[in-house]
Amino acid sequence: MANIEEQPGLLRPQALIAGYYADPARRLSQARDLFNRTAQQYDPVNRLFSLGSGAWYRRRCLRRAGLRPGQQVVDVAVGTGLLAREALTVTGDRSAVLGVDVSEAMLAIARRNLGIALVQGAAEALPLADDVADFVTMGYALRHVADLVATFREALRVLRPGGTLLLLEISTPRRRLSRALASSYIGGLVPLLSRLMTRDPRAHALLRYHWETIVNSVPPESVMHALTDSGFGDVICTTELDLFRCYVGRKP
Repeated sequence: MANIEEQPGLLRPQALIAGYYADPARRLSQARDLFNRTAQQYDPVNRLFSLGSGAWYRRRCLRRAGLRPGQQVVDVAVGTGLLAREALTVTGDRSAVLGVDVSEAMLAIARRNLGIALVQGAAEALPLADDVADFVTMGYALRHVADLVATFREALRVLRPGGTLLLLEISTPRRRLSRALASSYIGGLVPLLSRLMTRDPRAHALLRYHWETIVNSVPPESVMHALTDSGFGDVICTTELDLFRCYVGRKP
């Protein structure tokens, strides 16, 4: 089996999405601009996309991965705080959850919604000290990072020994029927409904972007290889509806 380092195209998810990230040098600024423009539409779009089940699923994944009160969480790509909110529910302590994001607009909404500590920064270069967290989490943002191994090594660095990395992601379904259904719903119906409900073209653009990044996402096997090559152990991936992936890795 090839080492992930020998497959450079698989390390850079955005290399597959030239329509959004044609210039690698401007990747970070393009991602920040995109989410700054669409921050206000993010939560309504997410509720429509998940049919209201998102909070339950995030909370279940956190608990299954072992999150409990008394642990310190760093939520990378915190966005508007959807995953951080569930981490806060589990830990019961606002001081136990720290959010990181590149988008100022997303951070402003998360600050208003949750009142947790927040810092601006990228997943590939976290502005945090070593060994500060028991959990590092990332919800549906792996598709937006520049380099998987760099991102995972940063998570490993800030985790304490024995700490856990939890990744929630959506990737292209394997079964033909699942792909057809997902394409029709996520790629077609949801963007249309979001445009009709919000009357804002940015909501439609955001959902089209999400679907295109899902279609072009790095395969789950490559994510797991990158986690192992970055130093994580006990790496597992569970799948729901042939679409939602939950990756867990432990720092030795």
